[in-house]
Amino acid sequence: MTKAIEEVYSSLKGQFRGDLIRPGDDDYETARGIWNAMVAHRPGLIARCADVPDIQSAVSAASTIGVVTAVRCGGHSLAGFGSCADGLVIELSRMRQVTVDCDARRARFAGGCLLGSVDVATQKYGLVFPAGVVSHTGASGLILGGGFGWLTRRFGLSCDNVEGLTLVTADGSVVHASSKDNANLF
Repeated sequence: MTKAIEEVYSSLKGQFRGDLIRPGDDDYETARGIWNAMVAHRPGLIARCADVPDIQSAVSAASTIGVVTAVRCGGHSLAGFGSCADGLVIELSRMRQVTVDCDARRARFAGGCLLGSVDVATQKYGLVFPAGVVSHTGASGLILGGGFGWLTRRFGLSCDNVEGLTLVTADGSVVHASSKDNANLF
């Protein structure tokens, strides 16, 4: 473990509600795995976040200390963007809440949601999220890449159907972004 990663770990360990997983921990090998097994990065630390304050703490610590960071939702990126060698992986698998407002015909989902979870939640109300075709893909990662799927011709890309999002900036601040608010981040 590098000195910088050790600093990140030390700054998080007293306040972090999720799991901090380091090389040598029993669940490290499983936790570092991503869909594309040909990408075999060995992160110095995996921060499995329980909530937004965990994300803020991890991002802020990594940014302040200058540690390479990757964010993992579903870990389905072919290029392995959900992992990094020797750096910090901010892992969102514990953040999979989905809420649907059937009257407004809108769904809100947390950063760690997989497409299958969003599909199940919206279908209960006769709604659909125009998403990709693999249910274990992370919804957030899919949207960042545009989001092509079976319903694209009818409803557009996944990203075309996003009205707004809440995100953590590099300094650890939480902001809302939409076409009207913080449009440069939308």
